[in-house]
Amino acid sequence: MAARFQLVIDCRDAERMARFWAAALGYVLEPPPEGFATWDDWRRDLGLPDSELGLGADSIVDPAGAGPRIWFHSVPDAKLVKNRLHLDIGVSGGRSVPLATRRERVDAEARRLTGLGATCTGALDAEGLDWYAVGMRDPEGNEFDIN
Repeated sequence: MAARFQLVIDCRDAERMARFWAAALGYVLEPPPEGFATWDDWRRDLGLPDSELGLGADSIVDPAGAGPRIWFHSVPDAKLVKNRLHLDIGVSGGRSVPLATRRERVDAEARRLTGLGATCTGALDAEGLDWYAVGMRDPEGNEFDIN
């Protein structure tokens, strides 16, 4: 049996990152557990200290239930080095789609995510390859690619 998992991303501003990645991936902010009006109510019920309250939305879920839950863990330290793991966001349609169309789709998604706070680091292509992607950074500098 396959193990269930969630993806955890350390960050400084959990709500900002949750909102960005929800919009980027077509996810939604995860509602508080049943019986709780807010995540802070749930955290209080667990016995967490006040320092763990007021984070706002810090997790997102796939509304179709297919993708993993993503939790944005607030930490005080800033990102210092390149990610050892990154997300690839596939929007091109794959190799059955003409390269020019794939390029248009990837560039359009890069523009959309730049409008949400991401930074474009450049095209990832090479002459003669039937492949195109764009390197990006999320609002806190975590690397990801669009292909």
